[in-house]
Amino acid sequence: MYKHVVVTGGAGFVGSNLVLEMASRYPEAQLTVVDDFRSGNFKNLEGFKGDVIAADLATMDMKHYFGGSKIDLVFHLGSITDTTDHNQFRQVHDNVESWRNLLNYFEGRKTRLVYASSAATYGIASGLNKVDQEPKPANVYAFSKVQLDNLSRQFTRQNPEQVVVGLRYFNVYGPREGHKGAASSMILQLAQQMRRGQTPRIFRHGEQLRDFVYVKDIVSCTILAARARASGIFNAGSGVPRTFNDIVTNLNRVLNTGYQPEYIDNPHAHYQPHTEADLSQTTLKLRYKPKYTLETGIDDYAASGFLV
Repeated sequence: MYKHVVVTGGAGFVGSNLVLEMASRYPEAQLTVVDDFRSGNFKNLEGFKGDVIAADLATMDMKHYFGGSKIDLVFHLGSITDTTDHNQFRQVHDNVESWRNLLNYFEGRKTRLVYASSAATYGIASGLNKVDQEPKPANVYAFSKVQLDNLSRQFTRQNPEQVVVGLRYFNVYGPREGHKGAASSMILQLAQQMRRGQTPRIFRHGEQLRDFVYVKDIVSCTILAARARASGIFNAGSGVPRTFNDIVTNLNRVLNTGYQPEYIDNPHAHYQPHTEADLSQTTLKLRYKPKYTLETGIDDYAASGFLV
């Protein structure tokens, strides 16, 4: 189906899982990873047999690398993902100009583009998150993702024949996130505490709700987005919010431990009490239905050997 596919951010968490799944599904396709390795890790690409370009996407000379190739599909997952990086110039410049560079080069080439937006664009609004909500970014990372969405809408208005799909990823967890350290999922961070013999620490009283989604579901959703009939922006989550207490319960189960969480005060004044992806349009337009519950996702994560 695909002859040449480019994955930006392919050495990162979601990107590497996507690259390896694409290699498995489409063994005859040429796969090219583009990554600057600021938030990626070469170990995530163990066994990958395609090409790797180490480059800054914001300034990359696309013609130099792709001028002689027909690219069928671009998955754009490359960005600064550290939401605690409050350098406004760096966040906006790197994230937005990378996307602009890709759009400018692939305009009119019939290349399909799928990019990672973020549920962070919803801000601190709690409850069911719908794609037609007004964005309310609470940090500069989220603001940069809003700009990606804005550029995409402008691009598709000017190029209605070209398909561009944005996916607002919710709280993704799973294999190959360990290199992210403090930016990794709370599922991994709590598991690491418990493996060290420490009591898992969560905000009082652990009943905050999050849409935790297993990376294999996110990869499936991202691949489905490449087949979309029309451009659009969609939520990518589990659609089922769960509590931090639920995480501790399930980690105790897979780790054979019996820890009770230590509840600590929440220092964040604008902490989201509830995130939940409305998947109605994602299911309708992309035919995406999550396969993993929190229980089966944590089971698979533990079985993979990466939950350490």
